[in-house]
Amino acid sequence: MTIRLYDTSARQVRDFTPLVPGCVSIYLCGATVQAPPHIGHIRSGLNFDIMQRWFRYRGYDVTFVRNVTDIDDKIIRKSAEQGRPWWQIAYENERAFNDGYDALGCLPPTIEPRATGHVPEMIEMMRELIERGHAYESEGNVYFDVRSFPGYLDLSNQELENLRQPESEGELGKRDQRDFAMWKAAKPGEPSWETPWGRGRPGWHLECSAMVRKYLGSAFDIHGGGVDLVFPHHENEIAQSKACGDGFARYWAHNAWVTMSGEKMSKSLGNSVLVSEMVKQWRPIVLRYYLGTPHYRSTIEYSEEALREAESAFARIEGFVQRVVEKAGPVEPAAEVPPAFAEAMDEDLGVPQALAIVHTTVRQGNSALTADDKETAVARLAEVRAMLGVLGLDPLDEQWAGAGRGDDLHGVVDSLVRLVLEQRQAARARKDYATADSIRDQLAQSGLVIEDTPSGPRWQLSGK
Repeated sequence: MTIRLYDTSARQVRDFTPLVPGCVSIYLCGATVQAPPHIGHIRSGLNFDIMQRWFRYRGYDVTFVRNVTDIDDKIIRKSAEQGRPWWQIAYENERAFNDGYDALGCLPPTIEPRATGHVPEMIEMMRELIERGHAYESEGNVYFDVRSFPGYLDLSNQELENLRQPESEGELGKRDQRDFAMWKAAKPGEPSWETPWGRGRPGWHLECSAMVRKYLGSAFDIHGGGVDLVFPHHENEIAQSKACGDGFARYWAHNAWVTMSGEKMSKSLGNSVLVSEMVKQWRPIVLRYYLGTPHYRSTIEYSEEALREAESAFARIEGFVQRVVEKAGPVEPAAEVPPAFAEAMDEDLGVPQALAIVHTTVRQGNSALTADDKETAVARLAEVRAMLGVLGLDPLDEQWAGAGRGDDLHGVVDSLVRLVLEQRQAARARKDYATADSIRDQLAQSGLVIEDTPSGPRWQLSGK
């Protein structure tokens, strides 16, 4: 058994060999908490949740660190715009992120450190980098000298001479405009901490280097994050840590974006879909299926149609699970997943290929139910539960056991209504308009208003 991962730094899939046998250490760049999370943010946490679940299944002892950036330019701007303390905005949105992770069934990290809790470690690293000649102080700012580190830009495969970075506001006294800020001098009204170079606050990149060293040591196994972080964030982390003599990350794993109309989902573009709103419209387990089952390095193009397809696909799995339980009672997960599923997951977390094994097993189980072969159906369900457990999608798991109650009732009703609407659409497709109208009228009598839109029918309760 060998797990293989695509390593961004090597630009190829590599055999995973842990630094410490039987253990795996993972650092994930987590949330910058200037606003609530959209589904693109949560996808990253979900992809790496599946990664840690698979390592645990394979018997590894996993240490998973996911940081929180609770101070940066964006948070300070939000504070000024809203007239509220920066820390209040940061903590409010940190809780919103954790609510999102919890709603979609992500396991908690081993530790979730905040940037503001690690200023002493940042000061220590800056002092060391200045002493080694890789950093310098200017007008209260501390900058990293990128020319002093020969490996700079190796991860993103860029040439330093082709890199041009405009001077950022307040970043004064740079020797080279491509140098980046590790520490920013205090400005009136901004939060600041005391350092040997005067009061100021962290730059974006230094926090991760400091927290990695504190919690995972000078070298660790896997560094993860969104593909948009390769440059500048991860390049700058590498420069800081390796210039201090640390081995840093041995593998780099990056998840792709969730896009809308071909563009990265982003608050600044106004095209984000907040998790807090999505879980009111869709069952959280369906959202997990939608975000977690494409390959982590594949872009997801958001659409309601794609979500409905994910809902229907998961309903087929869930229906099989429910039918077997109704017929045979509780069925425990199998001790091991099928070999083909394991082979797919071992190869760069091939969730789409693994999911195909799930659906094949469901079809086999349904055939057994049709043939009244209870023993085979139970065996297939045991395998399905084992596979779904690895993906965090087992509907019988206690994480989801209470779903469909209270606020989640909307999701249950939505699933049922959509099945009826599919029948109505099929009737319209075969030009059986009498049946289609009858279905619509029956739904109306039940208190539901149906609206036909270019993206498909939508429903809502009458009187809303």
